[in-house]
Amino acid sequence: MFENIVEKERAVLVSVDTGEFDVDISLDELEELANTAEAQVIGRMTQKRPSPDSATYIGSGRLEELKEFCESNEVDLIIFDAELSPSQQYNVEKATDVRVIDRTTLILDIFAQRARSGEGKLQVELAQLRYRLPRLRGMGVSMSRLGGGIGTRGPGETKLESDKRHIRRRISALEDDLKKLEERRRLAGERRKKNRVETVAIVGYTNAGKSTLMNTLTNAGVLAENKLFATLDVTARALTLPDGREVMLIDTVGLVRRLPHHLVEAFKSTLEQAAQADVILNVCDASSNEAQEHLEVTRKILEQLGCMDRPIISVMNKCDLVEDSGGLAIIGTGVEISALNGTGIEKLLDVISKSLVPTRSRVKLLLPFKESGTAARLHTDGVVHSEEYRPEGIFLDVTAPIELLKKLSDYIYSEE
Repeated sequence: MFENIVEKERAVLVSVDTGEFDVDISLDELEELANTAEAQVIGRMTQKRPSPDSATYIGSGRLEELKEFCESNEVDLIIFDAELSPSQQYNVEKATDVRVIDRTTLILDIFAQRARSGEGKLQVELAQLRYRLPRLRGMGVSMSRLGGGIGTRGPGETKLESDKRHIRRRISALEDDLKKLEERRRLAGERRKKNRVETVAIVGYTNAGKSTLMNTLTNAGVLAENKLFATLDVTARALTLPDGREVMLIDTVGLVRRLPHHLVEAFKSTLEQAAQADVILNVCDASSNEAQEHLEVTRKILEQLGCMDRPIISVMNKCDLVEDSGGLAIIGTGVEISALNGTGIEKLLDVISKSLVPTRSRVKLLLPFKESGTAARLHTDGVVHSEEYRPEGIFLDVTAPIELLKKLSDYIYSEE
């Protein structure tokens, strides 16, 4: 038997420092993205310029250095930390004879690997096609290289190259399919509201521990890896709060800096799960040196989605790895937890309960024995803290739905 060992593509990262963002931090994240896509980063190249070169993104001198570096180090792939124009990509490929992709293509490739649900695959393919359509003319070198290389996963490359009309038809079909799914989700959301099902959405930077938190709270069995975008598809599970209230917990796609607008558009319906939630859990990796930046990225996305008018709980995860996360400028209420070992989970659940619109109340009831059926219902629909049989009836300390308690107002013994 022979084992096929697929060697990682050797990649070099390229960025232009115009002063708009921290290049080193952005390249660190780009390297993480490249590692997630199974590339081996062997070098970085940066250049300070007032603005990127319109023809090749970097200057001619740097381009020559890049060509020499690629030749002497057997580079397979050049990854730019920006969104290249079709002509820039073509010109750099022509000058270096090495395949070139940009930040957006890299993220799209990771999404193509990670999508599992039918909707996730549709969203990824739509984003890829929208991005590639105007770039077909400039993709001559890379389009001829079929196979499993980074940036080539997803829909068949030969179809993209051969027929733009086919791509436009495919885009239209995907948009129709996604509209049907969005309508289905909208109706499901309306049903939840009608049935008074409250929702709690988990949002946050990718790799902050959202899936681990989901698993800890609900035993959802969601894939949790130390990789960017380990999970892509939306997961929803029932969560019972300490007061007995059951809510729907929804895990959403992770966020990154400068999230390409193609992805924001394609995954808008997914991100809108957060916009429609009653409470938002903004999960942040408190142990990261970039925790404050991650919180700011999430804040901007939530602002775009119009979510700032509802309760937001900043969940500072991995607090067991840091002494204090109190210096961070959080959004809303802050709770320190460790999703992995369970620290702070009880406090988090309590904060979630208090953040939701009150639908339950804690009272003491003295029910006559003829109401034993009601006592049984309180055990089912509420939380009975204590129960005592007295000569005059059944004495209960209970947290129950307000609507049910209104019907039992004659039996309220004392109210807290």
